Amino acid sequence: MTAVRALLARIVPRRWRLLVHQRISRLRGRQAVHIFHIGKTGGTAVRNALREHRHSGRYDLHLQFHETTLKDITRGDLVVFFLRDPVSRFASGFDNQRRRGAPLYTHTWTEAETIAFERFPTDAELALALGSPDLETRQAAEAAMRGIGHVQNFYWDWFGDEAYFRERLDDIFFVGFQETLSDDFEELKRRLDVPADVSLPADDRTSQRRPTKSDPLPPKAVALLRDWYAVDYDFIRLCEETVLDHPAPIEFERRDAAKPR
Repeated sequence: MTAVRALLARIVPRRWRLLVHQRISRLRGRQAVHIFHIGKTGGTAVRNALREHRHSGRYDLHLQFHETTLKDITRGDLVVFFLRDPVSRFASGFDNQRRRGAPLYTHTWTEAETIAFERFPTDAELALALGSPDLETRQAAEAAMRGIGHVQNFYWDWFGDEAYFRERLDDIFFVGFQETLSDDFEELKRRLDVPADVSLPADDRTSQRRPTKSDPLPPKAVALLRDWYAVDYDFIRLCEETVLDHPAPIEFERRDAAKPR
C-alpha cells in the first residue's frame, strides 16, 4: 500500500489529494490532522510509527509528503510538524543526498547535486567555502547550497511568511523537535489519543537515520551555516513566541529577521 500511495502522490495533484482527505474526515465527523514531513527532522520515523494508526485516535491523521505546505491546508484543519537545529539539519541533509537516500531509498543526483558533490565532497568543505575569500569558490558553494535536496530548503518554504503563519496559529496543533524526538512523540501520542504502545522505529533504515555519524563541523563552518540559515532560526524563535509552551531545545543567537537568499 505504501508504494500505491507514493504513486498516487506523483500522479494526482496535491490540491485534489488534500480535498479528498478533508472530505473523508468530514464524512466521518472527525477532525483532520495533517502530519507535515519537513525533510531531516524525524518525519520518516514519525510517519512510519503512525501509519497504521491514522484513524485509531480522536482524529483522522493525514501523512503528508515533503511538498505539502501550510497554504495547501484548509483553514480549520490542524497541522503537526517537527523542526531541527538548521546546522544539524544541513549536515544530515547533505549526507542523505550524498549517499542518494540509502539505505531506505535510492535517489538519482540532479545535475546541480552532481556538480556540488564533485566540487564539495564533505559537508565541512561546502560550509567553509561559503566564507571563502575567492569569489568563484564562494559562488560555487552558494550554488551548491541552493541545489542540494534538503540543504536548499528553508522552513519558510512550508509556512509562507510571519504574517501568514500568525494568521494560522489556531491551526497549529503540535510542534516537536528532532533533538527531543522520543519525548515529543510521546506527547504527540497523548494529544492524538493513539495507542500507548505505538513507538518510533528503532532501526536506522525505517527511521531514515544516518548509518554512521559524520565528523563534527568546525566552529567556523557552524558560524557560516548559522548565518546562511538565519531565517530558520528566526522561524524557531517565532514558534517559541507563539505556539510552544517551552523553550526550543536549540541554541541560537537572537537576531533581527533576515530574508532568505
